[in-house]
Amino acid sequence: MINKERLIKLTQNLIRINSENPPGNESKIACFVKSCLDKLGAKTKIYEFKEGRSNVLAWLGNDPEKKSLLITPHLDTVPAGKKWRFAPFAGKIQKGRIYGLGATDCKGNLACAIEAINSIVEEKVVLDYNLIFAATANEESGSELGLIPLLDRGILKPDAAVVLDADDFKIIIAQKGLVHLKVKVQGKRAHGAYPWLGVNAIDIAIDIIRELRGFKYAYKKNKYLKAPTMNVGTIHGGDKVNVVADWCEFELDFRFLPGMSGEGLLRDIKKIIGKQVKKFSCQSGIPLLAGKIEPEGIQKPYFINEKHPLVATLVASLKKMKISPVIQGSEGATVITFFQDKNIPAIATGFGCEGRAHVADEYARINNLYRGAQVLENFLKEFR
Repeated sequence: MINKERLIKLTQNLIRINSENPPGNESKIACFVKSCLDKLGAKTKIYEFKEGRSNVLAWLGNDPEKKSLLITPHLDTVPAGKKWRFAPFAGKIQKGRIYGLGATDCKGNLACAIEAINSIVEEKVVLDYNLIFAATANEESGSELGLIPLLDRGILKPDAAVVLDADDFKIIIAQKGLVHLKVKVQGKRAHGAYPWLGVNAIDIAIDIIRELRGFKYAYKKNKYLKAPTMNVGTIHGGDKVNVVADWCEFELDFRFLPGMSGEGLLRDIKKIIGKQVKKFSCQSGIPLLAGKIEPEGIQKPYFINEKHPLVATLVASLKKMKISPVIQGSEGATVITFFQDKNIPAIATGFGCEGRAHVADEYARINNLYRGAQVLENFLKEFR
């Protein structure tokens, strides 16, 4: 049975351990989590891919004839920032809420996972599978020191996975892919009073962005996700107001749907940039060195059928707790996409409060955490 007071105290203790990223050091919180799991008799181990960037893994069951299920929250938080009314590392309780950095993202979920395992051990429940727990480092900065190497090196090889990093009991089964890239455009420098003697790289960049905004994506609609998007994140160019800008750089963020290809999207972008650079060369009579694209990251989109046992079992567990299941997609990137390259089905869920991650006075509702731990415990017992 889930112990509410123990869960509250555990959440407070986790909040009180600083694991801000940057600068990034999860060693203290990882050791604390490991000690909690050691007391339960779980087999535990800490993995580091850089000093101080600790990942803690635990195993319940080691039967090679059984399949395995992974549950994985993360250890790090974003920096606290300023303008907190409540101390970010105090874990203060007020009006049914626990305040503190990571309360929603993701220490409340971490506490729910540990408490659910604790309850299963206390009740001497024998699961029909091997349960793997992984509390990972570096999630807030890309997971290159956490989940990614754990999967790539075969340290984690589950048959299915549940990522505990979502809000309000939602079940995330779809996610957009992303393409991040930097575009560099070179023009020809001239005096600002005689712009016809040069080629303005900022003008070229504006036309490229305008055409990219009007680009018609070929895609199949997904009921869990909005249409593909493009965002201009940064733009810099030119040296002085009275000089024709001979350089401009801008960064683009594309989000695209399952069924689309990030590589195909890149090819379309290159065609548009090439056409614009050629157009300016023809208009000015001055050959340009051309626009240069520097991909900064490609992440595949993700989708799992809502009838998959992961989804169906979680839906049933929510209903048992009289919580209406909400199945949806994620417009942003989460770590569930890292599992698909290993052919591991995965979903995300969690018990934080929507809109409270990465803000001052972050909090989680105590009742949500309590019910969330109960849902997770039931899910772990019922999953097959």
